[in-house]
Amino acid sequence: MTLPIGELFLLGFRSPQIPAWLRDFAHDFGLGGVILFDYDCIDKKYERNIFDPAQVRALCADLHALPGGPLIFIDQEGGKVRRLKEERGFAPLPSARMLGRMSVAERLAVLRPAYRELRELGIDVNLAPVVDLDINPDSPDIGSAQRSFSADPAIVEECAATLAEVARSVALKLCLKHFPGTGGARVNPHDHVMDLSDCLTEPQVAVFERLIDRIPMVLFSHGVVSQWEKDTPVCLSSVAVGKLRAVAPQATILTDDLQMQGVQKLMSTGEACSRALRAGADFLLIGNNMLDEQAQAAGYAHELCEACETDALMRIHAEESIDRIRGLKP
Repeated sequence: MTLPIGELFLLGFRSPQIPAWLRDFAHDFGLGGVILFDYDCIDKKYERNIFDPAQVRALCADLHALPGGPLIFIDQEGGKVRRLKEERGFAPLPSARMLGRMSVAERLAVLRPAYRELRELGIDVNLAPVVDLDINPDSPDIGSAQRSFSADPAIVEECAATLAEVARSVALKLCLKHFPGTGGARVNPHDHVMDLSDCLTEPQVAVFERLIDRIPMVLFSHGVVSQWEKDTPVCLSSVAVGKLRAVAPQATILTDDLQMQGVQKLMSTGEACSRALRAGADFLLIGNNMLDEQAQAAGYAHELCEACETDALMRIHAEESIDRIRGLKP
């Protein structure tokens, strides 16, 4: 029996409507999810998937009607990482750093309208909260962008719990990121291979372990932890996946975008898809934002199908992941 391999893919696309290639992909392979962006890194313009609330609502309805009923993901952390911006007519949402300094009541006051809006638009999963500890305030991807709640694990967990409470009230799914914690990194994984070997701490990993029951979806970073598996980003590491599965066997695991240079400097997108699935990841994220590989998507799906025919362990991982992903859908 042919696997509905498209269920494993979380794909981005470069237009305000569904492009023909994505319709064909969903028809031929099924489709696990899509991710929406406002800014197109290739064109360097805020003219991609998001223009105004009415357009996003219509786009989400069309996406949900595709074969496979894909889940719709977005990065709406707040502050600088906020795809739905006020100037486009969307609800405000402050940065994680600002949320970390608020009282619980203040957090609730800003989160409730923003999360309600996400569901009303048709968004299924917000790729938040970032639970990376603010170990290095000058970290180019976390600290300097104010994406961390705090350096204090207790404050990070308190904020994440509040986000989870509000999300649950509106049936919005959340995703912890970036396992195993990238707040101490000295480089940005969008641009470089990121080594976490000397800055990963036990308290940081413990934050993920304590929150996983409350938010059972985790995005794995491109960080390399040599003491776990040398020269291997954790999103492609069976050792790293095994560590989380030991705590939460049925958690949904996402790779970070496989087109980031943290992976691309080591291997191609197609090879990364294969490595991630073999390691036990569920969703394979290809944003088509840092690179335009929309035309290659069907080829990546074909390659995984063929690999699953000859690699029994990969097929088992694929079948388990497809079951997990389908269990998230309405």
